[in-house]
Amino acid sequence: MSQASLEMIRQRYDGYLRIEKGLSSNTAAAYCRDVDHLVRYLDASGKSMETATQDDLENFVATLHDLGIAPRSQARIISGVKSFYKFLKMEGIVDVNPTLLLPAPHMGRHLPEVLTLDEIDRMIACIDLSHPQGQRNRAIIEVLYGCGLRVSELVELKMSQVFEQEEYIVVVGKGDKQRLVPISQEALRQIDLYLELTRSNQTVKPGCDDILFLNRRGGKLTRVMIFYIVKQLCELAGIRKTVSPHTLRHSFATHLLEGGANLRAIQQMLGHESIETTEIYVHIDRSTLRNEILAHHPRNKMNK
Repeated sequence: MSQASLEMIRQRYDGYLRIEKGLSSNTAAAYCRDVDHLVRYLDASGKSMETATQDDLENFVATLHDLGIAPRSQARIISGVKSFYKFLKMEGIVDVNPTLLLPAPHMGRHLPEVLTLDEIDRMIACIDLSHPQGQRNRAIIEVLYGCGLRVSELVELKMSQVFEQEEYIVVVGKGDKQRLVPISQEALRQIDLYLELTRSNQTVKPGCDDILFLNRRGGKLTRVMIFYIVKQLCELAGIRKTVSPHTLRHSFATHLLEGGANLRAIQQMLGHESIETTEIYVHIDRSTLRNEILAHHPRNKMNK
């Protein structure tokens, strides 16, 4: 297959992912990069997409392992390759889909790091409100933790999506799917203070008029900047855990479950397509329960 033909198929696949599958631009781009990995491997092996067999693809997966790529990343690449071959079969480019029996790497269940309420309070206490961006950072932490948002959802959050009277926000998640998430009065209060004390005094860049959280130059915040804010606050608070903005999302879900919230309700608030993704928090809760039993059960105390 010529390079021009390959590029045309890639563009059609990208359109299929965005339009028919409803994937976001970032997710579609990641799937296309997975295809690029496969094409480079097949080229080096003297094979093509049309002639590749299941054995070829299993060797490709083995190569990913040999390169030291983590099982979770391997699984994502394999998922992208399977999606691509499903598309090729639909388009009549291949007669047989060689990925139907392609095994995914075994992944142990990874329990994400979770912050305690005390640690979150310590982070908030470390925010310098005398700094021009201090109130913004306070509002960011309240919304990240209080609403369980992904970083991408936070940086894209618009003022028009915050319904103060009704106490909920409209969140645009993966695949541009919208969901309603309750927001606390405290988070709303911190947003109001940020709008009054910080944002109202900024010159907003074109196209960012409705974006809620802005950088000091009046543009949209980046995901890296949110990571930096959270990391710096953890260091100031003396928190030694491996923390990222996503940790606040995990903490939100875990604390809800510990407080008795329904797992289906947590699934809806987090925007998980499958309940299986949300069920990881059940395992976190059980591990916490086990630690409590070991620490406080009288028989364990006697053994100590």
